[in-house]
Amino acid sequence: MSCELCEIDGGEVLWRDELCRVVRPAMDGYPGFLRVIVNRHVKEMTDLDERERLMRVVFACESALRKSYNPDKINLASLGNVVPHLHWHVIARFADDAHFPDSIWAAPRREAKPRAAVADDALARAIIAALSSVK
Repeated sequence: MSCELCEIDGGEVLWRDELCRVVRPAMDGYPGFLRVIVNRHVKEMTDLDERERLMRVVFACESALRKSYNPDKINLASLGNVVPHLHWHVIARFADDAHFPDSIWAAPRREAKPRAAVADDALARAIIAALSSVK
């Protein structure tokens, strides 16, 4: 069976270790969108022995997005219905984004106001700083 997230990074890699990688996928209107992807093929959280380590990375990404974007809300989602490879979406949300308060995968409610992206290197530094402070 072919797995997209086993074959490609899934976005611009901002940080990586032996367990997982943090990528910024290209998602118009959502510059504060990160994915935390397990490096090896794992389908469900209960298949992963390093669950706590993975969640520390997810929480560090949330902290980095909060610091970098000052969003109205952060969405955390692990769906895997389309790509059954364990990954988390960490998304900075704003009341004026195209889909708020709905999921970013819902039908848009409005035209989004443009929002500048934080540079990849600055966001990577924020993730590293958050990882060093997450216990």
